[in-house]
Amino acid sequence: MKDILSMEDLTDAQIYQLLETAEKIESEGSFPFHDQKYAANLFLEPSTRTKNSFFIAERRLGMEVMDVSGSDSSLTKGESLYDTVKTLYTIGASLCIIRQSQNGILREIANEVDVPIINAGDGTGQHPSQSLLDLYTIYQEFGGFTGIKVAIVGDIKHSRVARSNGKALERLGAEVFYASKPEWQDDSISTNYLSIDQAVELADVVMLLRIQHERHEQKAESDSYLEAFGLTEEREKKMNKNAIIMHPAPVNRGVEIAGSLVEAPRSRIFTQMKNGVTIRMAMINALLKEEL
Repeated sequence: MKDILSMEDLTDAQIYQLLETAEKIESEGSFPFHDQKYAANLFLEPSTRTKNSFFIAERRLGMEVMDVSGSDSSLTKGESLYDTVKTLYTIGASLCIIRQSQNGILREIANEVDVPIINAGDGTGQHPSQSLLDLYTIYQEFGGFTGIKVAIVGDIKHSRVARSNGKALERLGAEVFYASKPEWQDDSISTNYLSIDQAVELADVVMLLRIQHERHEQKAESDSYLEAFGLTEEREKKMNKNAIIMHPAPVNRGVEIAGSLVEAPRSRIFTQMKNGVTIRMAMINALLKEEL
């Protein structure tokens, strides 16, 4: 495999291979070294966790990093994304990490260039590195996926995290259900919707999603969202004893989750962030060594 563009591209065996590599990196504290390799990070949408965890992952692997933004590249002069990627590869990039807003365009580009590409989020499409770090967090907690009940809660329609995680979790044996405002449901992802109260009481993993205001035609009201659809302190008390809270972040405290729960004992939100570096190291190494 040359690229990682979608969770649907990865077989179950390849997913487990990446999880096990991440586990080995973490347990042994050592990792492969790729000096004289250049990673081009091209982020055309805002990012804190994904962009910077890729940067740290690349540096830990001994790589040099080319940091490219839309505002300081020739994209502002009308250059196509394809020509930008082709240029970065031509001048020496060994790998391109790309976040941008168009669903599916990276596959077209990947088919035309030789440089490996990792999709760091494409609009409402896919976010494979986020999905893999989420899977790794669940894998660490429960040792596997068979029979684990996962509730994905929030702005399903506009979430590439929901789209990436749902089917991957089901393939690996988890039972996945969703809770959302009716207008944010998406039958192309699932028709298995419950109320927030039902979902919270059933789940081993409550995976909350941010309201994707930037993808809505009209700004969504968030003042009353927590009580109606979010994880309140009262709902958290009804969760299973060993259930955990997850969120891809950024977290809007007091909107999708009560602020007091972000760092509660059952929260794994910051664990996810930490795992993001490790799983991205595993992904980069697998592509550079052509091990997938």
